[in-house]
Amino acid sequence: MPERYDVIVIGVGGVGSSAAYHLAERGLDTLGLERFDVPHAQGSSHGSTRIVRLTQPEDPSYVPLARATFEHWRALERETGRDLLTTTGSVHAAAPDSSFVDDARESLDEHDVAYDDLAGSEVNERFPGYSLPDEYEALFQPDGGYVDCEGAVVAHVEAAHAAGATIRARERVRDWVETNGGRVRIETDKGTYEADDLVVAAGAWTGRLLPSLEKHLTPARRVMAWLQPRRPERFSSRRFPVFSLRGEHGSGYGFPVHDVPGFKFGVEPPPSDGIDPEEMAREPTAADETLHREFAETYFPDGAGPTTGLTTCLITDSADGHFLLGTHPEHGTVHVAAGFSGHGFKFSAVLGAVLADFVVEGDTEHAISRHRIERVFGDE
Repeated sequence: MPERYDVIVIGVGGVGSSAAYHLAERGLDTLGLERFDVPHAQGSSHGSTRIVRLTQPEDPSYVPLARATFEHWRALERETGRDLLTTTGSVHAAAPDSSFVDDARESLDEHDVAYDDLAGSEVNERFPGYSLPDEYEALFQPDGGYVDCEGAVVAHVEAAHAAGATIRARERVRDWVETNGGRVRIETDKGTYEADDLVVAAGAWTGRLLPSLEKHLTPARRVMAWLQPRRPERFSSRRFPVFSLRGEHGSGYGFPVHDVPGFKFGVEPPPSDGIDPEEMAREPTAADETLHREFAETYFPDGAGPTTGLTTCLITDSADGHFLLGTHPEHGTVHVAAGFSGHGFKFSAVLGAVLADFVVEGDTEHAISRHRIERVFGDE
């Protein structure tokens, strides 16, 4: 006989761990299934830190969701006693011919969020770890910062455990079906389970579990680098805000030194057709290191000392760059969180609550209008 639960969550990374917690906290008998360890370094929920920010050049509609995720991060800290969110402020900067800063400014203005409008030279003067061209445009927003990403997964799982959830790691889902009784049956390499509802938060593997979404989701390889700062005092969390930069010599994001040695940052690679998550080249290459070092030497030369670390991660792009959230239109008991396009972890604290809303209430009051999954089925 299958083990029975109210709800099963596939994927216990950033979003899945949050969903398991929120579902269990609402009284549902919850099972989380993770094919790797908890936490692990095979997806996009590792690497010590993830940016959180109110500045949302992606779309002004992201700002209310960003405000909600800040509240949920602080609530999780209170619930678990862990320090997860560090405030540094955030810098969004770009060359003058880019719309990046204009888009960021629009999102902040629409929601009355305070910020400072700065030239590149003013950023450099205020934050000496930066070395932006004088003519670059930038916004500094004081509420931004970063979350300890592995710590956040652990905190959500600890809170889920305390609320009664069961989390099974190193257990791979082989298949799932809807039963004649309106439930969902999951077969893994270790057992069979049934539940009233299924939440799929499986990152780059979502398309394999839900084939109707596969063409809308493109897994992509990314690299994160850590370099030893030549002037370490300029890269502390008190003096170096997180950044998102669209430059003439590369686009990237970065953090002050935290937890592991080095100034951490990532650079967008040249466009590609996507990768197979089972066959991705996990080991960083010399070309990866060169791409990142050239970026740091251009915009953060005091941080461009010897390499202390490189690691790969997997993101999953959606066709339009926005998330896929909600109940699957073809499967009324299946609820999806996918296609975060490199921006999911910062929202994961609230996205677990969003998924719990769909399971328990059938919808959510959170601001996800831009992200509803129904849009990708509209043209089919």
